[in-house]
Amino acid sequence: MAIRVSICFFLFAFTIFASSSFTRISAEEAESKEFVLTLDHTNFSDIVSKKDFIVVEFYAPWCGHCKKLAPEYEKAASVLSSHDPPITLAKVDANEEINKELATEFEVKGFPTIKILRNGGKHAQEYKGPRDADGIVAYLKKQSGPASAEIKSVEDATGLIDDKKIFIVGVFPKFSGEEFENFTAFAGKLRSEYEFGHTSDAKLLPRGESSVTGPIVRLFKPFDELFVDSQDFHVDALEKFVEESSLPVVTVFNSDPNNHPFVVKFFNSPNAKAMLFLNFSNEVADPFQSKYREVAEQFKGEGISFLIGDLDASQGAFQYFGLSEDQVPLIIIQKDNGQKYLKANLEPDHIAPWVKAYKDGEVPAYKKSEPIPESNNEPVKVVVADTLQDIVFNSGKNVLIEFYAPWCGHCKKLAPILDEVAVSYENDVAVVIAKLDATANDIPSDTFDVKGYPTLYFKSANGDLLQYDGDRTKEGIIEYIEKNRDKTTSQDKTTSEDKTRSQDASKDEL
Repeated sequence: MAIRVSICFFLFAFTIFASSSFTRISAEEAESKEFVLTLDHTNFSDIVSKKDFIVVEFYAPWCGHCKKLAPEYEKAASVLSSHDPPITLAKVDANEEINKELATEFEVKGFPTIKILRNGGKHAQEYKGPRDADGIVAYLKKQSGPASAEIKSVEDATGLIDDKKIFIVGVFPKFSGEEFENFTAFAGKLRSEYEFGHTSDAKLLPRGESSVTGPIVRLFKPFDELFVDSQDFHVDALEKFVEESSLPVVTVFNSDPNNHPFVVKFFNSPNAKAMLFLNFSNEVADPFQSKYREVAEQFKGEGISFLIGDLDASQGAFQYFGLSEDQVPLIIIQKDNGQKYLKANLEPDHIAPWVKAYKDGEVPAYKKSEPIPESNNEPVKVVVADTLQDIVFNSGKNVLIEFYAPWCGHCKKLAPILDEVAVSYENDVAVVIAKLDATANDIPSDTFDVKGYPTLYFKSANGDLLQYDGDRTKEGIIEYIEKNRDKTTSQDKTTSEDKTRSQDASKDEL
C-alpha cells in the first residue's frame, strides 16, 4: 500500500523543472540520424562495460509515456553526442522476452525506466530529471561532471545556490582527508537527488557563520531556518542529517511547482503522514496554518510528517482517499501500512488534541469504501471495502475475487469472461465470483498484494488464500477453481439434501 501511495502522489505532484542555462533545441538538430543507441541482451554488457557514463532507457513499444519521451530523448541524444566528452543515450526494449533478464537485473517495474550507469555499469542510479529534451541535456551535463562543484568565488556560490531548492556545501580547510573523502563519496551517492559543492572559504557562502574553517556540512534550503550545519562526517550520519533537514516542518502542497519536489519527498518518507486540507483563499486559512505548524513542531521527531494542502491543488488526493469537499477543513493521517485516520470539519483548536489522541491509539481507523449495493443480483457479485470481510472471509464459500480499475483495458476484456464463469456456478451455492473496484475501496495490503489490474485471488471455503496465476479464459478459471476449491462444502450440502429427501420419503410412507 505504501508503495502504491508514493507512486500515486508522485504522479499528481510531479514537477517539470525548467532550465534557462542552455540554448533551446530545435527539431532540425536531430534530423534523420539516430543518436540513441539500441541495446539488447547480445550487446548490452559489451557496450556498457566500456563506458564510464551511459544513460539507458528501458521501454515498451506499447507504452504511451515511452512514445511521448522518444522524440525528446532522441533530440537530447543528438546534442549530448557533441558534448566534451560525448554522453551516450541508449535504449532497451524491455518488453522483449530476450531482454527481460536485463529488466529484472535493473529493477525495471514500469515504463519508461531510465538508469544512469557509471564505471562500466558497476554503479546504477535512477534518473530523476526532466523528460523534455532541454531538461534532459541540462540534467545529464551536471550528472556527468564532478559530484561536487568547487566554489571559488561569490559568483560561483550565487550561480549554484538557488533560494528555491536544497544545496549542500562542504567547508574544508583542505580538500583531502577522511572528512573530505566521505563527503565526496556521499555526494556521489546522492547526486541524483541533491546538488553539492565544496569550498575552503565560508565567507563566499550566502548564509551562516562565515568565520568557520571546517570541516562542516552546510545545507541550504528554501524553508524553515534556511540553513543548518553538521560536523559529523560518518556516511550514515550524513545521510540522516540530509534526510531530516531536507523535509520542511510543514510541507506545502499547492500549485507552486517549486514545492512539488518536497511534496514527493513527503510521500516517499517512511513516517506516518498527517495531511491537513483546506481552502487557502478562505479567511480561516491563517489560524489553521499557525495551529498546524505548532502541532508539527510539537510532534517533530516522533515519526509523523506534516503537510498542508490547498483544496484546489488536492483533487487527486481527494479522489485517492475517497474524500469530499464538504468535509473540509479536514485532517487525515496515513500510516506506512496503509491504515488511515480521519477528522472532518475540524476547527483550528481541534488539531492538537486529535493528533495526540491518534498518537495514544484512541482514534478509530478510517476505511474508504463505496456504498454497499442495495441489490447484488448479478452473476458476478459486487464487493466493497465494507463487505470484503463478510463475502470473502466469513461466508464459508469458495470465492474468486477480481481487483479491478474501471479504466483498465485488461479488466474490460476479462469482465465478460468472469460473467460466463459466474453463470456456470449459478447453481453451486458453494462458489462465489466477485469483483471489487480497487480505485474506490481500500484493500488490506497485508492480505492482498495488488500492484496492477486486474489482480485475482481465490479464497477456498477452508480458508486458503491464493493469488490466481492461471489462464484468463473461462475454461482456465473454472479448472483453477475446481482444482483449489474446498469440496467438503458441496459434499456437506449434498449429504444434507439427501438426508432431507430420505426423511421426507419416510414421512410419506407413514
